[in-house]
Amino acid sequence: MCSQVAQTVSNCFFILRRLRSIRRSPTRSVFQSIVVALVLSKLVFGNATFGWSPVVPAIRRLQSVMNAAARLVFSASRYDQIMPLLHRLHWLCAPQRISFKLAVLAFRCLRGLVPTYLSDSLRHIAVLPGRQRLRSASSADLAVPQTRLQTVGDRAFSVAAAKTWNSLPSEVTSSVTLSTFKQKLKTYLFSLSFPCT
Repeated sequence: MCSQVAQTVSNCFFILRRLRSIRRSPTRSVFQSIVVALVLSKLVFGNATFGWSPVVPAIRRLQSVMNAAARLVFSASRYDQIMPLLHRLHWLCAPQRISFKLAVLAFRCLRGLVPTYLSDSLRHIAVLPGRQRLRSASSADLAVPQTRLQTVGDRAFSVAAAKTWNSLPSEVTSSVTLSTFKQKLKTYLFSLSFPCT
């Protein structure tokens, strides 16, 4: 996994170095779209595998790419504060991006919008035997399977997606459509990324 992150980060920094040479040609909005298409799309691909894992250095490296991309969009120096730039771009920080992807996958699983091999891995607490009469059965929480190894087991989709789903407020998880869910989810995760704004 560390080699995958290293390769992704290396590729992203290579693209950012190439984009630096054309920074003054397009407008800022066009350049921002180019950065999102060429750099952030690489970070999003496969980042759900880091959900609920203790691989903090890997997430920091992904965040460093986002920071460099934001500085390039605004032509900022490396000593400028990064959080205001990310806030202006309306980009989620790396941990919240991972949570966003896991939560969207969980929503799609619960609505039957994915193949059965994925949707069968998530179950509501209410459908578990012996849980129907408990107070937790009335909630929308998902059952979190027990794992032997925290380093590997907690990164399994069934564990990471269930934990992410259970951490969301009910006004987000009760959304009916996928577009509404994404909108409420991004607003909630954005407030976690930038709590002071």
